Amino acid sequence: MPILDIRFFATDSGNEPVREWLKTLPASERRAIGADIKTVQFGWPLGMPLVRKLAKDLWEVRIHLMDRIARILFTVVGHTMVLLHGFIKKSQATPPEELDVAKRRLQRLRSAS
Repeated sequence: MPILDIRFFATDSGNEPVREWLKTLPASERRAIGADIKTVQFGWPLGMPLVRKLAKDLWEVRIHLMDRIARILFTVVGHTMVLLHGFIKKSQATPPEELDVAKRRLQRLRSAS
């Protein structure tokens, strides 16, 4: 499998929510998240413990930071990993509203292409 390209999901107004969210995090956490995304990028397809399938065409990168857990929800279109949503996880299960955000963005992506 070729190395995946990485793309941030962009809204109609051109905002990139995952990039914006990453900018709010400390540099050490951004580096950890970047390293895990790179592992997926170079090793796709991957499974647990780093990557878990959530729904059709929807996966999460499971990132362990120093004292908390982050998730990046993504899809793969051709050879491109599209980062749909990122958040800090506060409970065991992925909160339905976080999943809904990613699913809505996935729909937008599909309808745009």
